[in-house]
Amino acid sequence: MPVKDSTDRKITYETVYQSLYDSIITGRFEPGKTLTIRGLAEELDVSPMPVRESIRRLVALGALEMQTTRRVAVAEMTENRYREIVTARILLEPEISAQAIAHSTPALIRKLETIDDEIEAALDRGDADAYSLKNWEFHFTLYRAAHCPIMLRLIESIWLQFGPFMRIIVGRLGTSYMVDQHINAITALKNKDEDALREAIRQDIYDGMDRIGKKLLGHTATQ
Repeated sequence: MPVKDSTDRKITYETVYQSLYDSIITGRFEPGKTLTIRGLAEELDVSPMPVRESIRRLVALGALEMQTTRRVAVAEMTENRYREIVTARILLEPEISAQAIAHSTPALIRKLETIDDEIEAALDRGDADAYSLKNWEFHFTLYRAAHCPIMLRLIESIWLQFGPFMRIIVGRLGTSYMVDQHINAITALKNKDEDALREAIRQDIYDGMDRIGKKLLGHTATQ
């Protein structure tokens, strides 16, 4: 029985962490949103303990900021923070994408094509939530294929810090502003062209964050 209890407890902790992780990285929680341990525990129907531990991990990753012992907030976005995040993405994500070429399979390419079709459908119907979720799924399906766990963890930390703000970009400006560069990435992956894949991901980051994000940050700063 003790072994089973320990296993069940571990599953609960990981389930809670994954739920909060998904909510932050896909932008369900807006920047600055205040969260309480009790409120999250009630929402997830668990005791406060796994919520507290999950929050501790997410604070360490920079996704949440402690306000009190029982209250946290989703990290706010500033121009300097945003600039650093964009730079880090451009340094890391094109490279991990290129590393995925060595592990590419027809199944991976089909999966990416399916996700990209879902992204296009979300853009066509103006569904910001679906777009945010599927955009995250596309990138991390590609990045996980690289089998580079250190880079992957760094990228996950970065996405946790900009996911909430990216969702605001899509929500305020609309999906019509978003440009889907993923088809170029898929083509490069099929052709095993590392340079083309790096450039496709670099351009995707520029279109999605650098160009539009800076515009929104500048507009917000003048309000």
